Amino acid sequence: MAKTFVAGNDRLDALLAKPGMAERVAEIHDRADEEDRAYAMSLAMIREAGNLTQVELAHRLEVTQGSVSRLEKRDDALLSTLQNYLEAAGATNLRLVVSVAGKDVELELSAVTRR
Repeated sequence: MAKTFVAGNDRLDALLAKPGMAERVAEIHDRADEEDRAYAMSLAMIREAGNLTQVELAHRLEVTQGSVSRLEKRDDALLSTLQNYLEAAGATNLRLVVSVAGKDVELELSAVTRR
């Protein structure tokens, strides 16, 4: 007996129509998005999340596009430089979170920078 071809989108639609399946998929996507935000962000990804090009961010920082490019590739930066970059990218609520003796300790970035 020959099998009938089922298009991928039709198969996906059928799976998502099962009770609770669409909600579960959405939950998994939300969790994956949160994990991406929490653990995989680079400076370039933060800039891109703000829908900015290097040129646009450079304009906000009053530097050249090359300066932004170099900063995004650096292994280290001053905290004040990081704060300026993040604010220009549209980030808010800037804070550092570290674990000390099993407890998360949060520190506002502005508390450790001089501007």
